[in-house]
Amino acid sequence: MSRNVLIVIDMLKDFIDTDGALNCGEKGREIVPFVVEKVKEFMVQKEPVIFVMDAHDPEDPEFSRFPVHCVYGTPGAGLIDELASMVEEYPFAIKVPKTRYSGFFRTNLNKILEDLNPAVVHVVGVCTNICVLYTVEELRNRDYRTVVYTKGVASFDEEAHRWALKQMETVLGAEII
Repeated sequence: MSRNVLIVIDMLKDFIDTDGALNCGEKGREIVPFVVEKVKEFMVQKEPVIFVMDAHDPEDPEFSRFPVHCVYGTPGAGLIDELASMVEEYPFAIKVPKTRYSGFFRTNLNKILEDLNPAVVHVVGVCTNICVLYTVEELRNRDYRTVVYTKGVASFDEEAHRWALKQMETVLGAEII
């Protein structure tokens, strides 16, 4: 167990692009350079990068609470341009489509992590208080040492963003750096 794994959560056009259906605002755009650099760092080290990606059915019940976003197969459900070409060329990139907040719910993420058996799981992405929080909660409940980068996470709700970082650190025991 010596391998590091990077999980990149929902760095998708509908969340990050300025015209995205559920845009995280300027805070979402601000983390892009850090996320890209973190992905490059893992690529140089030939470490796995897991892209957890919202991929909803057009009739998803979540759309009663949030605008229609990241519908499977649409451009909005695709990785942002800054990451898309990098992923296609990288043999250790793994895409995990999801339909709920947690990257574990009805996905193969648990099996992937069991197979990789990482020493540390590093996390970046959006939204801090939603998909990042619920994925980190599951990582910690599975006893993975988890590092969340404050420069690599964002939300459209700054107060909820700060609260989620504190929860991840004080309640879940994630390392917030």
